Amino acid sequence: MRDLKPWLELIFRRPGRLVIGGVLILATLLSGVGLLAVSGWFITETALVGLLLAAGVVATINLYVPGGAIRFFAVSRTVFRYLERVYNHDTVLRLLTDIRVALFKGLSSASRSHRKELTGAQWLSRLTSDVDALDTLYLRLIAPAALAALVTVLVVVLTAVLFDLRTAMLVGLVLLAAFLFATVGTYLRTRQLAAKQSDRQEALRTAVIEHIEGFAELTAAGRTGKHAAWLMRQAHKVTSEQAEADSRAGWHLAGSHLLINLSAILALWAGFALFRAGLISGPVLVLLPIALLGLAEIYAMLPDAFAKLGATMASAARLNRDCRGDQPTAASGAPDLPANAALVATDLMVKHAGHVPLFTHFDLTLKAGDRVGIVGHSGSGKSSLADVFAGLLPPANGRLATQDRVYLTQKTVLFEDTLRANLLLGSPKASETELWRILEVVELAERFASEPDQLDTWLGSSGSRLSGGEARRVALARVLLSSAPVVILDEPFTGLDSGTRARIAGRMDALLEGKTVISLAHGPDALPGTDRVIHLTG
Repeated sequence: MRDLKPWLELIFRRPGRLVIGGVLILATLLSGVGLLAVSGWFITETALVGLLLAAGVVATINLYVPGGAIRFFAVSRTVFRYLERVYNHDTVLRLLTDIRVALFKGLSSASRSHRKELTGAQWLSRLTSDVDALDTLYLRLIAPAALAALVTVLVVVLTAVLFDLRTAMLVGLVLLAAFLFATVGTYLRTRQLAAKQSDRQEALRTAVIEHIEGFAELTAAGRTGKHAAWLMRQAHKVTSEQAEADSRAGWHLAGSHLLINLSAILALWAGFALFRAGLISGPVLVLLPIALLGLAEIYAMLPDAFAKLGATMASAARLNRDCRGDQPTAASGAPDLPANAALVATDLMVKHAGHVPLFTHFDLTLKAGDRVGIVGHSGSGKSSLADVFAGLLPPANGRLATQDRVYLTQKTVLFEDTLRANLLLGSPKASETELWRILEVVELAERFASEPDQLDTWLGSSGSRLSGGEARRVALARVLLSSAPVVILDEPFTGLDSGTRARIAGRMDALLEGKTVISLAHGPDALPGTDRVIHLTG
């Protein structure tokens, strides 16, 4: 359960909503049990009165109170079920928001090297099926199990009130066995199988995505049929394990229902003795067993939920491991900086896991307002060094302290959204005037002024409606909007001709006044204005 702890803490941050949702579920369950119990009592009372009248005995029955109770429970069950579904599904969506926010925060703090260990298909699995396994944890497992236990206690108390303490204890023991058999027993019987199946489903999902992505290569190699057959065999294993898990859950469902029926028989048997002694009436004798049978509907949802608990725990373990990952160990942040310093790197070792170091004993000290250029050929380690400065790649050794920084990566990243939304990521409070001014700096103002939607122009998937140079300039504009005192620019002018590059570099000088700028490129001619240039060799 340790893997579920951080997610459970996240879920229980909304105690008010959970309590209200639980009360609505409880009201629905009690209305259902009440409807069955009162109906049983009313039918029995009516039958007995009918028999007495047939025998010539004067008898009466109050039709209005039980009839009204039946109508009340029927209507309340419907109303509470509707309110519960609407309210709790809204709660689940809020919990899903909390989970995703926490997930992406953890993901953003993990190192880039750690994130690269997983394929795109595996990340898709983390962000869809694994998150889905957690977002219904409250509605599918926590609330039903807790409320089933509460309703069971209430029924045992009702037994003690209507019958006697001995019968209540006997019924309570049988119901406790039914509850444990439906919950703990199901979990113990299915946890390893469910966890194994969860891993196998992820592997199959990944293999199917890779099959689709590599279909052209498989076709060229003549391996399409064989690979598809292999996928079918893996799918058959998954369905076989699913059938086995469902079978085990089904047996536990049947066992719990058997025990519930046994408790009803015991209550009926004990009730007959009380009835013969004149301690209870016939309708009351029937009321309790029928109320006990109503528990079957409540217990019916437990085995399936606990059969999936093993898979949920496996999903939580994967998210904890892969989406939080190893945290950067080097110090970063302004408190460790000397006066007037913007960045201090001491004895840095830069390397990726499983590879030889790119740099060792790297030292660099930049004062506020310094502008340094770093040049080197492809593979010399420029981008890896920039990742370390930006905090995306933890140094293998040494110490790094910086002021807040903003980073233009070598890869242009735009989101499938409007121009305005992409720019506001750099400065969420930027005014429309500031957005147009920054577009003028990167020579895109005229380009978008001619668009019908102007700043609200849709850029398409990854900026597909733009040319490579235009996309690069939008990404550069976003970085220039940031107020961070340290600016890291990796190949800022990719895709731009020399004339455009020179004009933009000149306009950038005023915007970068007073900021510390680290720019990286293949050669000095691809850098904005710098005070000095560091050449990387090797």
